Amino acid sequence: MLVSTLMTASRRPRSVPNDQELRLWKVGRALTVTFVAAILGAGCVFYSLVVLLDFQEIDSTAKLDAKTLFDLVKLSFGVVAGAGALVALVVAYRRQRVDEAGAHREATRLHTERFSQAVDKLGSESPAVRLGGVHALAGLADDAPDHSLRQTCIDVLCAYLQLPFTPDPGNDPAHQEEHHRYLAFRNVRHTILRLIGDHYRRPQGTHRSWQGCDLDLTGVTIDCNTDFSRAVFSGGTVSFDDVVFSGGAMSFDGAVFSGGKVSFRRTTFSGGKVSFRRAVFSGGTVSLVDATFSGGTVSFDHTTFLSGKVFLDGATFLSGRVSFGCAVFSGGTVSFGAAEFSGGTVSFRRAEFSGGRVVFGGALFSGGTVAFGLAAFSRGAVSFRGATFSGDEVSFTSVRFFGGDVSFGEATGPAPSGLLAAVITASVPVVLPSAWLPVNP
Repeated sequence: MLVSTLMTASRRPRSVPNDQELRLWKVGRALTVTFVAAILGAGCVFYSLVVLLDFQEIDSTAKLDAKTLFDLVKLSFGVVAGAGALVALVVAYRRQRVDEAGAHREATRLHTERFSQAVDKLGSESPAVRLGGVHALAGLADDAPDHSLRQTCIDVLCAYLQLPFTPDPGNDPAHQEEHHRYLAFRNVRHTILRLIGDHYRRPQGTHRSWQGCDLDLTGVTIDCNTDFSRAVFSGGTVSFDDVVFSGGAMSFDGAVFSGGKVSFRRTTFSGGKVSFRRAVFSGGTVSLVDATFSGGTVSFDHTTFLSGKVFLDGATFLSGRVSFGCAVFSGGTVSFGAAEFSGGTVSFRRAEFSGGRVVFGGALFSGGTVAFGLAAFSRGAVSFRGATFSGDEVSFTSVRFFGGDVSFGEATGPAPSGLLAAVITASVPVVLPSAWLPVNP
């Protein structure tokens, strides 16, 4: 059953932009067309030389002498000889293409044989054999003759992670064997995640690099320390939708999200530590829509949001700590629309909102602590329109407004602490709800 599921994943239809199929004419047809074209070309040259060469110097009664005619014939035969060389070139080109296609077919055949053996290993009842199958598939992806075959290997590894697994029966003596078996199979899953991180760190275009390939981890449970630090997600589609990060540490430190689409929709960050420190979001689209951050620590400290779009609409920040300390929002769009900050601590201390557009429209700030202390708003547009502040601690102490467009219009609830003092000292207008404006005695 396991093998059947994985083979189904490998048969997903994919377009092959650079296929190796031969689309050449048959040899006889190609040679005939080439030779006829050469004869016609030679005839045209001969006609041009006879009729047009020194035409003005030959009157209607003049005749070409034998020497001139002989030179023209030699030149025509030279053209025919050149045509013969062209025919030989066509034959050599076709032979090379046929040889290349044959080599590709042979490489594909060998790849398919090894692929079937590796998938069979993934269905083994032995954890050690499955682990061997994982490494075999990763090696096949590295050596694949084309992008499509590499993508197929990656798809199978992702499909294995998506399969349901038996939960840990516990470490009591009555279930000792089942517990050890669970740990062994969990190690297989963790190995796949480690190999994925390793391959996405390698520069694109080099051997063993998977950058630019699709990565589908939808619905996977990640319950271990996983390292995607310095990984580059450039092009392709990467999905962490509905993934549950529970326990352990998940690192995207220094990762680059550039081009393509990366999705964390409905992802749950529960317990443990998830870090995007010094990550760069540049181009493409990154979606954390409806993600849930509960317990543990999530860090976006020193992260840079450049061009592209990052969506955290509908995200829920519950207990634990989420930090955007010293993050730079410069260019592109970052949206926290309708996000809920409830419980725990969310910090934007020393964050820099410079250029681009940052939206907190409709966000709900209730419970816990949200701090924008020492943040700087300069250029670009930042909107809290329609946000709800329900009386819990939201601090704008020592916030600096240097320019751009900052609006709290239609926000409800008491004004965040420190906001009015920051607005009074600001050199640019900041739109506030009328209920927040100070009343002159």
